[in-house]
Amino acid sequence: MFRNQYDTDVTTWSPQGRLFQVEYAMEAVKQGSCTVGLKSDTHVVLATLKRSQSELSSFQRKVFKIDDHLGIAIAGLTGDGRSLCKYMRNECINHRYVYESSMPVGRLVRLVADKAQVCTQRSWKRPYGVGLLVAGVDSQGPHLYSTCPSGNYYEYKAMAIGSRSQAAKTYLEKHFETFPGANLDELVQHSLRALQASLSEGELTDANCSVAVVGKDLSFTVLEDQAVEPYITALKEDEPMQAEAEAAPEGGEAPEAPPAAEAAAAEGDERREDEGPAPMEAD
Repeated sequence: MFRNQYDTDVTTWSPQGRLFQVEYAMEAVKQGSCTVGLKSDTHVVLATLKRSQSELSSFQRKVFKIDDHLGIAIAGLTGDGRSLCKYMRNECINHRYVYESSMPVGRLVRLVADKAQVCTQRSWKRPYGVGLLVAGVDSQGPHLYSTCPSGNYYEYKAMAIGSRSQAAKTYLEKHFETFPGANLDELVQHSLRALQASLSEGELTDANCSVAVVGKDLSFTVLEDQAVEPYITALKEDEPMQAEAEAAPEGGEAPEAPPAAEAAAAEGDERREDEGPAPMEAD
């Protein structure tokens, strides 16, 4: 990656007002495996791609349970993600010990964002090279948050981060209006379709993806391997039907003009012949 005199530490600003170390951390998130999150009025679903360094190694886990009511999916450096996961678990335990209740999702996300922001103003630290999708349910309903190495965080209806996430975002933007009233199975299917759109090669299988669900009446549950297989099978069965539905408008013939339209066109031709040549128009 291109280096210059303004990226030696995180507290040095460039003349254009940029912090290159923070931008490098955000680039690490973009190069991580794709992660998709979406929510309805009752549930939140996370779906991630699991990568392996070689055919001899196992797939890296990208989904972590924080508490019974929330969990995270990561994109970027897995080591930084595990570090933040440990911090979030400790905060949830402390909050439950002091207040005897589960921690609100928004408060925990704000603490994580503050922790990430501190790393952007200390010269002896580096930003966390990981982005989080935080899914949880509290007294205010289901929530889906996305955090950034810069310390920013936002709440979303649906979001995708990581490598080739723009293709997944395009799918989510087309269908997000149907998410609020969707049931859990439909949400999982939408998340897998968005995840499949981000694949550059190969296909989605139960070995290279994992799904996590949480809802008002459902604790945070991670679905992997055989638990995901029924959803993958249903996804492959729906693909031919969707392809036919998309190809039908394109392959159909143009409708013939009604007799009334043909008569009106004939009358117009007769009028133009009687009126003579049309006047010249100015450029």
